[in-house]
Order: sequence, then C-alpha cells, then structure tokens
Amino acid sequence: MNAHVLEQKIGAATTISQWVEVDQSMIDGFADCTNDHQWIHVDRVRARRESPFGVPVAHGFLTLSLLSSLSYDSGAWPVHLGTVINYGLDKLRFLAPVKAGARVRLRASLSGVEEKAPGRLLVRHHSEVEIEGEETPALAAETIVLLILDDHAA
Repeated sequence: MNAHVLEQKIGAATTISQWVEVDQSMIDGFADCTNDHQWIHVDRVRARRESPFGVPVAHGFLTLSLLSSLSYDSGAWPVHLGTVINYGLDKLRFLAPVKAGARVRLRASLSGVEEKAPGRLLVRHHSEVEIEGEETPALAAETIVLLILDDHAA
C-alpha cells in the first residue's frame, strides 16, 4: 500500500470521537503523574475564589494526551492496518481552557500522507479537541503519526 492508496482508504472525511468527561479526579491523577500541582488545576477553593474560570481547569498537556485515545475512538485508523506510532505535532495551540467536569471530543481530518520508506507512511491530521457547548476548541494541532503497515496491508 502506498500513500495514494492510503489516502483513498482512509478518505478525507472528518472523523469525530465520542465525548469524554474531564473530571476533577482525572485532573488530579494527571497532576500526580506529572508532579504539576499548580493551584489552578487542583485547588477547588482557590480556583473558585481567584481563577478567572471559577473552577479548576485541566492541564493543557492532559487535554493533549487525550488525542491518542480519542483518535482511535473516532475511527481515524482502520483496524488491522498496521502499527500507529506518535511521530510529532505541528502548529499546536492551546486555545481555551477545559473546566473540570467539561466534556471534550476530537474532530480530525486527514491533511496529508507521505511515504517515508516502503511500508512506512507519515500521516497528518488537522485535529481539534472540542469542548461541549463552547465555540472555541481547547486545542488545535496538526498531528503526525508514523504508520508501519502490516505485511498483508503493504
């Protein structure tokens, strides 16, 4: 399978994941894993009193870390196509805070496929993590994965 065939197989259609709630326990767990306990994320009382958002907000990198699972949930990757490896990001921007208790989902569209080597493709998506009920997405980025095709898919 080459880049052109993959573009046709995946198609240029937009994929959308299910909604996922980013609750305070998820935020606290992420703070524990990353040792980032800034009050704006974990101190409910102080956030209510001092934050411009009135509640704790998720770490930007927590929202970013959800991209992998949300992309699988959205159907962006055909089953049994190959190994999908995070390769990088271009043009990443954190545009709006995700308040504790908000729900987010991924909206992504294929923006390019490049053959890196036989059986190895760089696949790019324009990705936005939307916040339910909000006009501005939490983040926007061009996500890049290295797709190593299975022998039967190559």
